[in-house]
Amino acid sequence: MLTEQPGLIEAVRDRFAHVEVCPFEGPRIFFENAGGALRLKTVVETSAAYASYPDNQGRPNIASQTLMKVIDQGKADMRLFLNAPTGQVFVGESGTEVLFRLVRNAATGAEAGGVMLRSTLEHPALGSSMTHWARQTGRELIEIAHDDATGTVSVEAYKAALRPDIRVASIIHTSPVTGMAVDVAAIAAAIREVAPGALILVDGIQHACHGPVDVAGYDIDGYALSPYKMFSRHGYGVGWASDRLTALTHEQIIGGPATGWELGTRDTGSYATFSDVCDYFDWLGGQFTDATDRRARMEAAGRAIHDHEARLVQAILHGTGNLRGLAEMPGITLIGGDAVEGREGVVSVTLDGWDTLNLVEFLGERGIRTHIRKADQYSGNVLRPLGKPDCLRISFCHYNTEAEVARLLAAMEEAIAQG
Repeated sequence: MLTEQPGLIEAVRDRFAHVEVCPFEGPRIFFENAGGALRLKTVVETSAAYASYPDNQGRPNIASQTLMKVIDQGKADMRLFLNAPTGQVFVGESGTEVLFRLVRNAATGAEAGGVMLRSTLEHPALGSSMTHWARQTGRELIEIAHDDATGTVSVEAYKAALRPDIRVASIIHTSPVTGMAVDVAAIAAAIREVAPGALILVDGIQHACHGPVDVAGYDIDGYALSPYKMFSRHGYGVGWASDRLTALTHEQIIGGPATGWELGTRDTGSYATFSDVCDYFDWLGGQFTDATDRRARMEAAGRAIHDHEARLVQAILHGTGNLRGLAEMPGITLIGGDAVEGREGVVSVTLDGWDTLNLVEFLGERGIRTHIRKADQYSGNVLRPLGKPDCLRISFCHYNTEAEVARLLAAMEEAIAQG
């Protein structure tokens, strides 16, 4: 737990910009992290520095060579963060764009025929690309229904839909609506047992800042991240493609390196700010292990973050001090049940008698930033089966505290009392 070491949670919060105060509205608690996490101060400084450099990559001068070293370090850090010693890491326009590229290249590069497989839990960034490219390649798309009650999709549900001619399969690591994670390694192993040649792609966008990532341990072919949801900034996404996927015909500059995935010149600041994130994980992990290996410290940071956030989930759902949790409050409906285990950074609810947008504004007036998720193209896959037009999403990260949770619970009690 971050709070068990004196001064550590304060040191953590001090590394982020605008932890307690919105630069536009004043003091507030930030429970809107799934919409974009707080930024590291180092990321802000690095972004400004690299935005000022006029030099391009690949030139025979010291400035250009320095930029290339920064890119190489950024790629090395991406590999460490993902635990991806093989395959290719690359930077794209956004996490969504990276997912579309992975799916597009897998679908067009795979053996002709067969089927594609996805689950209904997936964010549209993955679900839409799978749907589109199944149509474009003339393949049947098998859709596995997630469980409404638990807000996740099980290994057993995948197993029931498996067949040997699966060409491309997709998995979402964690839902940004229910907050519930899936067992990526077990699902991938089940797919491999029945369809060993399937290309398996994973959306890690919601998961990445809530616990360790272990691409080498998943036996998959693609993984995508959105750095703005993991303490970096907007404007780029990070992808990983396996050697097997890379060896297939994929989009690249003709005559360029056969392993290339990046199209055009990418912003060096993207790589530099990702290294800032990895430096932060390295520092945080060093508070929990004496290991000298950078990856080991990142893993320690991931475990510490997971444990701290599990404590926050417990408090939000089941109370803290003399305050009851959301699961115990009358009129509250939890999206995806009240499980603590497996929930990563998100609790979504509705409150009887309240229009959700009014509830978001009510909390905002009390200095608590949350967000409404509507049954639209982004969250309808989860909300429509429940008959919910929308929900209140409370999303948090490891720099949030139980004291902030207590203020949220008190405000929700006030909302219930006003009914």
